[in-house]
Amino acid sequence: QLQASGGGLVQAGGSLRLSCAASGRAFSSYDMGWFRQAPGKGRTFVSDITRTGGITYYADSVKGRFTISRDNAENTVYLQMRDLKPEDTAVYYCAAVRVGTWTNPDYWGQGTQVTVSS
Repeated sequence: QLQASGGGLVQAGGSLRLSCAASGRAFSSYDMGWFRQAPGKGRTFVSDITRTGGITYYADSVKGRFTISRDNAENTVYLQMRDLKPEDTAVYYCAAVRVGTWTNPDYWGQGTQVTVSS
């Protein structure tokens, strides 16, 4: 089970850090990712991190502004978001992949709302 938190309302240029806490003892065997869904649009990839944290990927739209990290001892993955823009407004979801793929993750979190005002 994945529990996302940390969303909120922030002005453009501000920062937020999202957290996604996982239950269970197999967290370190999953690649973890973040997706987002803006109003009226489909869910899109934001970032992912391999199970050891050694490799990260970012959507072009967030590269250089967002940083994904994980703490396997705390069963938590983070998304540090800086220089936020109104177009970053979305519900952010975390996801976990071990057997599945990013088009069909093994688990989804419940989502946390991020709203960026101009």
